[in-house]
Amino acid sequence: MLRRWAQRAFPSIAAGLPSQCAVCRAWPAQPICDACVARFASPMPRCISCALPVPAGVSRCGACVSDPPPLDACLAACAYAWPWPERIAEFKFRGNAGLASPLATLLRSAPWIEAAIEQADIVLPMPLTSARMRERGFNQAHELAKRLAPDTTDPAILLRTRDAPAQNRLTRAERLRNLRGMFALEPLRAAAVRNRRVVLVDDVMTTGASVFTAAEVLRRGGASHITAIVLARTDLPA
Repeated sequence: MLRRWAQRAFPSIAAGLPSQCAVCRAWPAQPICDACVARFASPMPRCISCALPVPAGVSRCGACVSDPPPLDACLAACAYAWPWPERIAEFKFRGNAGLASPLATLLRSAPWIEAAIEQADIVLPMPLTSARMRERGFNQAHELAKRLAPDTTDPAILLRTRDAPAQNRLTRAERLRNLRGMFALEPLRAAAVRNRRVVLVDDVMTTGASVFTAAEVLRRGGASHITAIVLARTDLPA
């Protein structure tokens, strides 16, 4: 209880307190211990364009070969499988801000993500609508992004214009159509992405429709290179 209160009120102080691993409950340990990262987030071959699992030696999945997404690269730290959905839900929906730093560390430790961040001119969190921000109190993608790249993260360039209707039963193509016009560049800041290397940060990627739609907006705005980095990727399209 004391630690949860400290995480909300004084996250920098809470980071220095003795901790229990949120996965295996080892004590004392990091909020997500190294053993659990090694066991449940070990690197695996993934498509360089959409981060779906692929066989060893294959760089792109069949869908991305036939219909390339508007990304130059897509990187994921782990699969959206136990124990990560519960940890992400605790962070995202239950206001456990103390998980932002360990989840960002999990992201940073995945292959190629550190290099992508260092090479980026701008790091953009996937945006929420103002209504969703009021509901949650924070944008989970921004919380991750500003811990990954505090000097280059800018949440005020890419905007979300509206919430999407339910998309659970839609194909990726249907979701993409549903998301048209969902994202926009802030008119007074749009030039900031022109001829720049941009990294998009999100917590979970399902079909990729939201990330691809946001990337199309950045591409039209003149971004020279776009990499998406996500904490967790579903292994199969919904």
